[in-house]
Amino acid sequence: MAFKIPSAITMSQFRNLAIIAHVDHGKTTLVDELLKAGGAYRENQAVTERAMDSMDLEREKGITIKAKNTAVHWGDHIINIVDTPGHADFGGEVERVMKMVDGVILVVDAFGGPQAQTRFVLRKALQEGLKPIIVVNKIDRPNSDPLGVHDKVLELFLELDATDDQFNAPTLYGSAKNGFFSSKHDATEGDCVPLLDAIIENIPAPKVLDDPNFKMLVSNIDWDDYVGRIAIGKVLSGSIKKGDSIFRFLKDGTKIRTKIGKVFEYTNLGIQEVTEGIAGNIVGIAGFDDADIGETLSGSEDAEALPPVNIDPPSVQMQFSINDGPFAGKDGKHVQSRVIRDRLYREQKINVSIHVEDSDLAGVFNVSARGAMQIAVLVETMRREGFEVLVSRPTVILKRDKNDKRLEPWETLYLEMPSEYTNPILKLLNDRKGTLQDMTTNDSSQRTLITASIPTRGIIGLEFELVNITSGHGIMSHLFDEYKPWAGTIVTRQAGTLVSMDTGPATAYSLTALEGRGTLFVNPTEEVYTGMVIGENSRADDLPVNPVKAKKLDNIRSAGKDNTVKLPPALKFSLERAIEYIDPDELVEVTPNFLRLRKRILDPNERKRANKAANMGA
Repeated sequence: MAFKIPSAITMSQFRNLAIIAHVDHGKTTLVDELLKAGGAYRENQAVTERAMDSMDLEREKGITIKAKNTAVHWGDHIINIVDTPGHADFGGEVERVMKMVDGVILVVDAFGGPQAQTRFVLRKALQEGLKPIIVVNKIDRPNSDPLGVHDKVLELFLELDATDDQFNAPTLYGSAKNGFFSSKHDATEGDCVPLLDAIIENIPAPKVLDDPNFKMLVSNIDWDDYVGRIAIGKVLSGSIKKGDSIFRFLKDGTKIRTKIGKVFEYTNLGIQEVTEGIAGNIVGIAGFDDADIGETLSGSEDAEALPPVNIDPPSVQMQFSINDGPFAGKDGKHVQSRVIRDRLYREQKINVSIHVEDSDLAGVFNVSARGAMQIAVLVETMRREGFEVLVSRPTVILKRDKNDKRLEPWETLYLEMPSEYTNPILKLLNDRKGTLQDMTTNDSSQRTLITASIPTRGIIGLEFELVNITSGHGIMSHLFDEYKPWAGTIVTRQAGTLVSMDTGPATAYSLTALEGRGTLFVNPTEEVYTGMVIGENSRADDLPVNPVKAKKLDNIRSAGKDNTVKLPPALKFSLERAIEYIDPDELVEVTPNFLRLRKRILDPNERKRANKAANMGA
């Protein structure tokens, strides 16, 4: 049964913590086990795997995208848990979570050890002074090295300037998949009790302010179909009840009086309405239409605003624009510029690491974020909501130093692959202006770990090439480093494209003739239009082609000859791959059911004039 928080609960009985880890190191599975141990499921209730991955995209990609809250009842304590993303592109989710919690569980794979995103999130947690608990997960895996990984975690703690208290964090070994944790590195069975006890003993009670008035920093935003917008945060002082009048401290200094509609607390698998939210607890508050992350909520108009969440600035930008192609409006229901603009600005309100601004061109919006994957997730979400948009290739956000020299963002890149692929990977890094920093080979596993410094531009599309070169055995992660001098031109696509000269359904007759020119992106009967990219040219230049031309029928053609030719299936891109593949003069047309690659300028004559003018300008 879902637990009921006792009315006599005190601040000292709360434990607020975040679970942080690299992608696929098992933290969402670990939360599942804590929920089971805390009685989240009835005896006859079906157990949901990865219960915290509530978004369709999270389940499909196997990653956590949005930070989410839950709570476990253990003894007379309430453990508020925040599941955080492990990918650096979603770091804005992590940074604001750190304002709500007092400790973290660091989950590390017993084979892979601490990775780039582990380093990123752990640095944020240690800077906030949070108390960690180390969990070495997947000790049941072949070739796992729990003690060696623990040593690497301690080295990372030293590198990130952990305090003595943080360095001496308790360590548990176990398998979230098999539901056991232990203080012994060679354990093979057990349950979650040691981990839950470690949380109660080592994570401190919430830190609150010595102030009788209610005060809370809005650290997250949720939405409910019945009550609307919900502001989420840790109550730092006082208490809050339904019907109370409070003040919103906007970022520009304005103060707005608001009446509280409802107060929510987190339970095992959802939220429940409560009469009062007390200091130290993580709560949700409804009653306003436009509360924003980083705002202070206070019961006193004279109170001082709390420091806002400090978010690292975005480094990548893409353009969103209305679909002006000939098939516009045939698939999606949201196609107008105003609707797209409203949706993007709404996203900006609930995702502090995304920035949206109007461009100089009508119907074109600049969207900036931490990385291309974060924007791709936004595009995929919009297409599932019925939007049609055009999106550009990601570009990096440049800066100028005091001498007016051009600076660009650089990343620290971590690559792991079978040793036999080392040489082609090093060549790939060199082509993308990467600089090797460290390379080590594990003799037992015959895998090589490469650390390199590389421009963010060089990261775009790199994962796809890594997977191809290593036959899917390569692993890549990266972490923003700093702005450094411009590295020069990086050419990531050597080939040109096959560009349609006509509009209509593609024919097998035409595509068969074009097959020898390169790789096709469309199948017979697919609708194409003038200016649409229908394939990759085997040469470096773009080639105009006619994929809709039909064979002229006559009385003397060879019977049955045409039916013997079979075209291989066309190459189909995922959204992320399509965005990384296109050149600056191309766009991806995204609709609910179609992904099309196209030229920015569809008309071939206009495109030729524009290219000529650009070359003369250069």
